[in-house]
Amino acid sequence: MSEQGKGSASTSTAAPAPGSDTYKGWLFKWTNYLKGYQRRWFVLSNGLLSYYRTQAEMAHTCRGTINLATAHIDTEDACNIVLSSGGRTYHLKASTEVERQRWVTALELAKAKAIRMMNDQSGDEEPTSQTDRSEIQGTLKVLVSKLDDLSTCNDLIAKHGAALQRSLSELEGLKVPLDGGEKIKAVNERATLFRITSNAMINACRDFLDLAESHSRRLQRALQYEREQRTHLEETIEQLAKQHNSLERAWREAPTHASSTPSSNPGSERVNKEDASDEDEDTEYFDAMDDSTEFITVTASESTQHKSVSMQFLSLEKEINSKEPVRCRQRRTQIPDKPNYSLNLWSIMKNCIGKELSKIPMPVNFNEPLSMLQRLTEDLEYHELLDKAARCESSLEQMCLVAAFSVSSYSTTVHRTAKPFNPLLGETYELDRLEEFGYRSLCEQVSHHPPAAAHHVISRRGWTLRQEITIASKFRGKYLSIMPLGVIHLHFHSSGNHYVWRKVTSTVHNIIVGRLWIDQSGDIEIINHTTKETCQLKFIPYSYFSRDVPRKVTGVVADSKGQAHYILSGTWDEKMESAKIIQSSEGASGSEGKQKTVYQTLPPKLLWKKYPLPENAENMYYFSSLALVLNEPEDGVALTDSRLRPDQRLMENGRWDEANVEKQRLEEKQRAVRRRREAEATDYEGYQPLWFHQRRESITGETNFVYKGGYWESKEREDWSMCPEIF
Repeated sequence: MSEQGKGSASTSTAAPAPGSDTYKGWLFKWTNYLKGYQRRWFVLSNGLLSYYRTQAEMAHTCRGTINLATAHIDTEDACNIVLSSGGRTYHLKASTEVERQRWVTALELAKAKAIRMMNDQSGDEEPTSQTDRSEIQGTLKVLVSKLDDLSTCNDLIAKHGAALQRSLSELEGLKVPLDGGEKIKAVNERATLFRITSNAMINACRDFLDLAESHSRRLQRALQYEREQRTHLEETIEQLAKQHNSLERAWREAPTHASSTPSSNPGSERVNKEDASDEDEDTEYFDAMDDSTEFITVTASESTQHKSVSMQFLSLEKEINSKEPVRCRQRRTQIPDKPNYSLNLWSIMKNCIGKELSKIPMPVNFNEPLSMLQRLTEDLEYHELLDKAARCESSLEQMCLVAAFSVSSYSTTVHRTAKPFNPLLGETYELDRLEEFGYRSLCEQVSHHPPAAAHHVISRRGWTLRQEITIASKFRGKYLSIMPLGVIHLHFHSSGNHYVWRKVTSTVHNIIVGRLWIDQSGDIEIINHTTKETCQLKFIPYSYFSRDVPRKVTGVVADSKGQAHYILSGTWDEKMESAKIIQSSEGASGSEGKQKTVYQTLPPKLLWKKYPLPENAENMYYFSSLALVLNEPEDGVALTDSRLRPDQRLMENGRWDEANVEKQRLEEKQRAVRRRREAEATDYEGYQPLWFHQRRESITGETNFVYKGGYWESKEREDWSMCPEIF
């Protein structure tokens, strides 16, 4: 296929055909650098993805097809899908991350089904080249033998057919009644047709064999070449990993290394082209024009602001900039420094490419001493944004603060490239800050495969937040994609406003060679289902060629009629601002011919600003002030609380070897409990969480785990007898 490349935004509408495995819809497909992305109709059926210019073309002209059984499915950013197989590459794009995820799910399912239907391989291991050659030669011998049989049959058919035709000709010459002659003539014609058909059949079989022989030789050469290239690539990458480890070890041992510490990620110093050269060679770009916003903001002059200035976010900036609330209890401000353990990353990760990371046993060397439940709780780092939002009389101003809160949850991830511990089934985590900040938070691991956690927070300052998050992660060799699947619900008690949104995709780059760095990309749509107001947030992926600031986030807050009222801008690792729109007009056309809207706004107001990291954070896993206290021991917590997990505690104390042994023990214990539970129950319906139960959500129509109560009452009674012994 000649149409290859990368690029820009698109719109797609996909829908499964009722009662079938077919999946159809519009996507944009990259064609070339002159035409860019073009709208195409895609059809996924029987393990094949085909595309057409229009739906009407399905009846006569297919523009291209790719076999998913041998295809590699990849995702570059929030909306991109890359399919590659046998030298052909499709670069596709959907309008939203949700739409992209639907297509990716359908493609992965179709690929799995296609692979199962392939009978030429009995396992995951590829046969050796010699075995392949023997099988192909054996198949060709069988085909030749069958062709000889067909040729013999054809000769016999021709011989007997000719004899039959002669006999019928002789009969035709005899004097027989008129009806008999007509019947003999008809039989003679049929015999002639039979002979012609037999000759056509044998010719077609001969052509088939010739074609099979030529294709077999070409495919055999291509397969051998690909195997050699893969072996060479693995050896090269392993050698690079060893050299990288040696250089890193030498750098640590150098006496002057402290004075020349490099920046934390490529995005921090784009002028340093030497650091970014590895990124360039990976050909993993994002076109700057494609990631640009679809609007332009112009700040109004002082004369145009007049009375409306005083009405926007009254005293909001002073409240945001006020110092952190005084805590009732003195909590810890440091943890033991992270040990300096060397690890050959490639020896562990090279067999994980394309697999779900949550199902792969990993040593604690890749972890940080927090569980995924505690990482979820870190979303509450800037809970005061919700406290302020609960006091807002304007739902549009409230939406701005909710948007800032959704962005703030990513601020702690900019340096956090280590993965949290996967929680054990039934593991819980509570954060009781009722006295200090007015809220109580509870998380529980409600499913193991797929891993899913339910989270419920209630604040006496006027809001309730709940979410169920399933983490899907894929290791693709040079980067790791982390896709949180699930919905976040936020409800304000006094106004009744109910907000819903989803998280964006996180990507960890330079997994094998280079300095690890993390990026967030994709779109967030926040909907107030009470007023139908919306906020569209765009997390722009990092690009070495872009003129935008790294980690940029833009957004528009609109009312129920789609009229824009506020522009949001900032970065997900530093701050967010809002500016009220006082006038809008149509501007110049963008890269795809779309007109950009020009908004005239008041000066921006600060919504949120990140707290500085604690002193010595670089040696404490880059934990924030909240993260440092999440694993601090507390009295009265449930027996299943993450603070009591022994392998995590050993890792925090710097005893990593013991932590690895304990981690393996806990995982084996969990598997044994599951096997015993399934064996004892005749009608096993799966694990039932202790504090959450499944309910159908009236707003989204989805079935989610919601808090059913009882936890805080059990804590008051100091009764945890119902808790399983998971540690």
